[in-house]
Amino acid sequence: MFSLATPPLFAALAPARRVLIAGAGGGFDVYAGLPLAIALWDQGVEVHLASLSFSELELVGRESWPSDNVVAITPGTTSPDWYFPEGALSRWLAEHDLPSTVYAFPPSGVQPLRAAYRYLIEQLNLDAVVLVDGGTDILLRGDENSLGTPVEDLTSVAAVTALDVPVKLVTSLGFGIDANDGVNHVQVLENLAALDRDGGYLGALSIPGAGREAVLYRDAVAHAAAATPDRPSIVNGQIAAATSGAFGNVQFTRRTSGSTLFVNPLMAVYFTVDLDKLAARCLYLDRIENTVGRRQVITRLEAFRAEMTSTRVPRAYPH
Repeated sequence: MFSLATPPLFAALAPARRVLIAGAGGGFDVYAGLPLAIALWDQGVEVHLASLSFSELELVGRESWPSDNVVAITPGTTSPDWYFPEGALSRWLAEHDLPSTVYAFPPSGVQPLRAAYRYLIEQLNLDAVVLVDGGTDILLRGDENSLGTPVEDLTSVAAVTALDVPVKLVTSLGFGIDANDGVNHVQVLENLAALDRDGGYLGALSIPGAGREAVLYRDAVAHAAAATPDRPSIVNGQIAAATSGAFGNVQFTRRTSGSTLFVNPLMAVYFTVDLDKLAARCLYLDRIENTVGRRQVITRLEAFRAEMTSTRVPRAYPH
């Protein structure tokens, strides 16, 4: 049972002693899990980090591959790929005396990704997996006006939902950011309400801007931007700005020049749901179940959308 006195996210994780926090959507998504990881580390919980990677992981030496589908990135891991968020994160963690191994998964379909998660669950003896999305399109079920960029997010959900681990959660940070990809956030709220009726919504939790978690998170995001100057994270840059009290069209990279941003306090809020209940509401998860490659996921999702005769009508937020 949840109560107002204890945030449901932490209540759900209270029995867990070994937690994996994994970026569901690839790239810098794992950074959105840092505030949660830091809070759990400070409570004495053993936390591991993982990322569905967009880097050229095949360029990493085979000694860093404990499994065919998992790369263990440490501060000493090198790669000629200029885009390597997992490497930057590992180095930042070491600089702050935090557990510094970041596990990376190559882009794939559901089956190889599930094998990667199964390997980590067994090797690390995990009792909780938390998928983190920078943005909210992981919360879409398939009949919305636009799905944003769902390929990696829902591949991650499909991979984990079939695994036997006591606690499985999805949390999203960066409400509103996916509007740039056509997501209607009234439909996101509608989905959260439906999950609440199903007992699958664990509420919203704001990151205190002056707290240790937010301070370290902003430092990590700045460190990552310096490490990848040609492609800093637009998502985490906005979330970091929101945690500092910034508001409105806050420009921090030329990648957003020409766009009008709307940084606001809702971007610094974790929206958390039960992973299995989220998976049960997805209308196309069965379509991608037997996929091996990422391209298969894309084509099956495109086929699903092409077969739809109508989608939910998007609405403007009325207030």
